[in-house]
Formats: sequence, structure tokens, C-alpha cells
Amino acid sequence: MIYRKSGMFFNESKKYLLERRIENRLKELGLEKFEDYYYLLKYSPDGEEEFRALLDEITINETSFYRNAPQMEVFQKYLLPEVLKAKKVKQLKLWSAGCSTGEEPYTLAILILEVLGAGISGWSVDILGVDISQSALEKARKGEYGRYTLRNMPLRLVQKYFVKDGPIYKVREEVKKLVRFEAINLLDRSQTNKIRGMDFVFCRNVLIYFDAEARRRVVASFYESLNPGGYLFIGHSESLHGISRSFDLVHFPKVIVYKKNERISAVMSHKPLVL
Repeated sequence: MIYRKSGMFFNESKKYLLERRIENRLKELGLEKFEDYYYLLKYSPDGEEEFRALLDEITINETSFYRNAPQMEVFQKYLLPEVLKAKKVKQLKLWSAGCSTGEEPYTLAILILEVLGAGISGWSVDILGVDISQSALEKARKGEYGRYTLRNMPLRLVQKYFVKDGPIYKVREEVKKLVRFEAINLLDRSQTNKIRGMDFVFCRNVLIYFDAEARRRVVASFYESLNPGGYLFIGHSESLHGISRSFDLVHFPKVIVYKKNERISAVMSHKPLVL
């Protein structure tokens, strides 16, 4: 059921983790058997709401601002200026896929503000953060964080773009207004087909939740969403090898970025998944 409705795949090595997360839901609901929980998910009027709660339980991710500094530096110093310079219309669009509680899209907004400076007033900047977890998106929209998640962010940027309120750091409005959030299943083409004209797609440490077939579908949607010459960032330990031939590799020290290859019209052949 989890695979069919969300596309997330748990192999044998992750089965124990999944069972522990489901057990947490059983305790919360006062249920004793997995069978009772399955019945609730499938037949109860509250099944959809509980399934969302289960997804929240099993998609708990470690995330932070300015995660993987080398990637952020490549984006800020090289690729963002390149894309901005080539623009005929001052419109910039980014997609943070699997944005969790919002640290990544807000980081991108901050770096864009740093590069454009006062000139940002002449630009239309739209950063779309999507996730399957409603509770994560609620936290993202709130834009309030503890110091730990800011540990990788340069102090100068923390002081410039956050308001400290006791132990809480609040994202400034000039950052928040560049970002919007939506609940989207990356395997639901009826949702992802609406996402077009992107200059950058960030999907870091998300593909690991999918099997090979689902990865092909997700990467295909990224390819279709990108403008010609657009860039895809994935996790530093992830690769598109065996998944897609539709991107050119762009190498930087410690960083590989994928650039949309217009000479190739389609991702490697794949069979559709039943959602």
C-alpha cells in the first residue's frame, strides 16, 4: 500500500525501520495488530488522514540550512550567475523536490538574494518547495527554526536573513516571499506535469526512497520541467547512472551537477507505475 500510494520502496535492510515506524502509529492509536492498522488504512473513513500521518512518521529526514556547502557554493558562484546572465526575461524559477521542513528552498532564496542584491526588485523569482508530508510543509510555511538546523549556514547570513526570538530563528519576510509550498507526490504525473519552466531542480537525498523504476519516472518529470540548459542537483552520494541518459554531467571540485541535454528527447524507456 505504501509503495502503491507514495512510490516509496523499503527493501529488506529497511524493513525493520518501517516496522518500528508503524508500531509507533499502533501505539498512538491504541491498536495491537498490524492487521487492524491495515484495515483502518484501507476501509476506515479516517484512512486517508491516517495514511498522511504514517507518511509523516516514515519520511522523517535529517535536513539543515546550507546542506552540502560545496553544492551551494557551485550554485551561488557559478551556475546561478550563468543562468541569470543568459536570461532575456527577468524570471527565475526553482523547484525544491522533497523540501521537507523548508530549509533547502529558504537557503536557495537567501543565495539568490545575495547574488542579485538590490537588483532583485526587477526580477520575478519563484521557488517551489514540494513534499508529500503535510506536517513538514506546515513547519516550512511557518519558517521558524532552532539553532541546530542553522549550524552549516555562514553566521553572516544567519544574522542578515533571520530574526532571533529567544531560541527560535525566524526567516525574514524578504526570504519567505520568494518561496511557496505545495503538497505533491513526485510520482503523480497529474501533479508534476503542471510544473514547467524551471531553471533549477533540487532533489537531494530523496531518490533513495524509490526503487529504480520510480526513480526513472521522477527523473523524467524533472527533465520535462526544466528549461533548455536547466540544472538538476541530486544528493552527493546519488547518481543517475542506469536511470537517465537525458542529462550531461557538469564537473566541479567535489560536485557533479546534471544539465538538461536537449539532444536527447526522452528518458530511458520505462513502464508506468500504478498510483
